[in-house]
Amino acid sequence: QLLLTFCIRGTDLFGYIGIEAVLDQMRCKTMKAGFEFNIMVVGQSGLGKSTLVNTLFKSKVSRKSCAPDYEEKISKTVKLHSVSHLIEEKGVKMKLTVIDTPGFGDQINNDNCWEPIVKYVNEQYEKYLREELHINRKRRIPDTRVHCCIYFIPATGHRLRPIDVEFMKRLGKIVSIVPVIAKADTLTIEERQEFKERIRQDLAANGIHVYPQREYDEDPEERILNNRIRENIPFAVVGTDKEHQVNGNKVLGRKTKWGIIEVENVAHCEFANLRDLLIRSHLQDLKDVTHNIHYETYRVRRLNESNLNFSELGLSAVPLENGTADKCESDSHL
Repeated sequence: QLLLTFCIRGTDLFGYIGIEAVLDQMRCKTMKAGFEFNIMVVGQSGLGKSTLVNTLFKSKVSRKSCAPDYEEKISKTVKLHSVSHLIEEKGVKMKLTVIDTPGFGDQINNDNCWEPIVKYVNEQYEKYLREELHINRKRRIPDTRVHCCIYFIPATGHRLRPIDVEFMKRLGKIVSIVPVIAKADTLTIEERQEFKERIRQDLAANGIHVYPQREYDEDPEERILNNRIRENIPFAVVGTDKEHQVNGNKVLGRKTKWGIIEVENVAHCEFANLRDLLIRSHLQDLKDVTHNIHYETYRVRRLNESNLNFSELGLSAVPLENGTADKCESDSHL
C-alpha cells in the first residue's frame, strides 16, 4: 500500500516538477525490481562464518540455520553450498545468497584447495556472459556473480598463514575480498592491534589487494571514507545471534564470566564497521566493482581468446532482422 501511494504521488500532474523527480522514478522502479546480493564466506570450520552472516543480516540465512540437525563435519574436499533468502524491509526486497565453503583450510594437505572456489567464481561470470551474448537477451539477467568474499582469519595473534596468503593472492584478482579476524574476543586490545598491523604488512608485502582498492576511488570525498575503512582492515569481529539485557536494553552479545561482549558496540569489536561497509555504505559499490571491474576483465579475456566462438557458448549465428544481413553482405562486396 505504501509503495502504491508513493508511485501515485510521483505521477501527480499537479505537483511540483523538478529534476529530483527522476530520483523518485528510479527509486520506485528499483523498489519494484528489488536487489540481488551474493556474498561468499571463506574460512576453516569453527570460525563462526554462519553466525556472523546471521548477525549481519539479522536473519537466519546460513546453511546451519536452514538445517537445525546439521552436524559440522570436516570435509575431505572443498564443497560449496549456497542458500538464498528473501529479505524485505520497508517495501524494499533483497535476494541474499550466501555461498559457504566448508572444508577450506580443514585438510592436512591444503594444496590447491582454493581451486573449487576460483572455479565457482569464474563459472558465475561465464553464466552471465552466456546470457549477455544471446540474440534475444532476458530483460533482467539473473545475477549469481559473487559480489563480495569475506575471508575469515583465525585469531592466532601471529601472522597470515601461507594458505591465507595464497588464497587472497589468487581470489583478489577476480572478486572483492574483505578480510576479518574471526572470534576477535579471544585477543586482548593490544594483541588485536598488533595482529592487525602484521596482517596489513603481510598484505602489502605480497601485493594482495583487498576491498576497497585505492585505484577505484572516484572522488576526494570517497577517498577520505575509504581511507578510514582501509585503516581498520582487517575488521576484528565477533558474531552471535543471542540477545542479553544490558542496562535495561536488549543487545546482541556473548556472555562470559567477565561480562557481556556487545557485538554492535565499537568499543568491544568492529562488527558495526563491517556491517556498515557491506550494507549501509558500499553494497552498491561492491556490485558495481564486480560488474565493471572483475566481470569486465573476465569478459574481455574470454572474448579475446582465439578459440572462443558462438558454438562454444552454445549460441548460433542467425540472420539479422529487417534485411540488415543482406545490406552487410552487399556492403562487403562494395
